[in-house]
Amino acid sequence: MSIKALILDLDNTVFPVPSIGDELFQPLFDLIRERNDYEGDFEDIKRDMMRKPFQKVAKEYAFSEQLTEKGDRILQDLVYEKDIPPFPDFAEVRALPYKRFLVTTGYTKMQQSKVENLGIREYFEEVHIVDPSKTNQTKKDIFQSILERYKYKTTEVMVIGDDPESELKAGRELGIRTVLYTKDGAFSSGASHSIVDFGQLKELIAQNKV
Repeated sequence: MSIKALILDLDNTVFPVPSIGDELFQPLFDLIRERNDYEGDFEDIKRDMMRKPFQKVAKEYAFSEQLTEKGDRILQDLVYEKDIPPFPDFAEVRALPYKRFLVTTGYTKMQQSKVENLGIREYFEEVHIVDPSKTNQTKKDIFQSILERYKYKTTEVMVIGDDPESELKAGRELGIRTVLYTKDGAFSSGASHSIVDFGQLKELIAQNKV
């Protein structure tokens, strides 16, 4: 097997969302604090907003239609305007001799601001933002498009991310090898492999483990 391309997630894969999350989502958190038209614990909602798209969080915690709409309006225009440091080991990904594609789910303006303030656009062949508020397209659709346009075999591509139910699931469904990147070392049986540091990627590829 010869790897030609890496498809990476953004949030909690290139950088840790909690490092900016409290500040970024403050307007949304203020809105939710004022209300009682949702189910569950507020701290759990805050935690999940660092890990999942708003639409999923709103559904899981039974946000009212009004709260969902107000939250959506806030998030449509939310951006982060300060420098964001990527995970230190992201440098290991940049050093690998493969084409890189960034595929992230979220609000367009917000995700664009993250990419710009991370200073990482130049390291990727393409950057795709799947915005659930604007499209029914999924990460799986983007992955399929990359395979077709670049004429990659599924064995020549690797999907790397932190979410077993998002990019890793999409990769599995297409027959692409998947790598769970998790700083806490939690292994997911849904991924081909699990790593805690990007420095492990080179070794995995060299040993044909992925």
